[in-house]
Amino acid sequence: MRGRWSGLLIAPVLLAGCTAAGGGAPSAEGSTAPPPAAAPVGRYVAMGDSYTSGLGVPPQGGDPAGCFRSGVNYPALVAEGLKAAEFADVSCSSARTPDLTAPQKVRGGVNPAQFDALSPATRLVTLGIGANDAGFMEVLTRCGMAALGGRGCRAEFAAEGGADEVSGRIAAAGEKVGAALAELKRRAPQARVLVVGYPELFPADPAGCAQALPGVAAADVAYLTEKQRELAAELRRRTEAAGAAYVPTSVPGRDMCAGPAARWVEPLDAAGGLSPLHPNAAGERGMADAVLAAVR
Repeated sequence: MRGRWSGLLIAPVLLAGCTAAGGGAPSAEGSTAPPPAAAPVGRYVAMGDSYTSGLGVPPQGGDPAGCFRSGVNYPALVAEGLKAAEFADVSCSSARTPDLTAPQKVRGGVNPAQFDALSPATRLVTLGIGANDAGFMEVLTRCGMAALGGRGCRAEFAAEGGADEVSGRIAAAGEKVGAALAELKRRAPQARVLVVGYPELFPADPAGCAQALPGVAAADVAYLTEKQRELAAELRRRTEAAGAAYVPTSVPGRDMCAGPAARWVEPLDAAGGLSPLHPNAAGERGMADAVLAAVR
């Protein structure tokens, strides 16, 4: 147990992004037919954090380099599938909602405020954000420390009879996302706006992580699963209240504890060059397929 949780404690130092989950739509890999072709669109702007940028998924490129954008992240695949007349990917690893309206300093430069890419000419926007606002990497770190200390995750964040701290963080993050969506609508009034949920990090059944996380208590995995789904529900609620569309990307059996051929999110011992707790190329493809199906 100590070795695996120690890896979880180190992971936030290694990562520049976020983690959480959303609720269910099949990908081309997991379905019998590709999503139907969608009509071409005008200007498409993609915004978000490391799950959107494709942290660690080759080929990496873009400017600034510290945003870690992949040439096969889901925005790039969506733009290709839609034959977008114009395409701007301004997503950036580590992004939070304040980085939508203000510049974000990253390694190698500054990413301009993501909303600067919007205009009245924008016709489609995808946005994947919120988990960094809720501080999910800190949650994972503290959960690991609590487990090593014998307390467990739930006891760390919810005093007996008291409110759950992580639930409070999620609600606050949802409020920020709601405000960001209102500003987005103001800047791009003719755009169709899709908020893209996060792929599942942990499975519904904690036993599914017995091999990937040997010795980690099932109760701790269950708590983290509960909170990832709570974030997904909050993002959906805020999205729909803002008049936008929520695109779930969580598919059972694609979590970090699944086998290498099935998973969309890498485990702590990620495959060479990929980022732990972040989508791999299959995950980005699955997210793209969910978006394309929603746009059809």
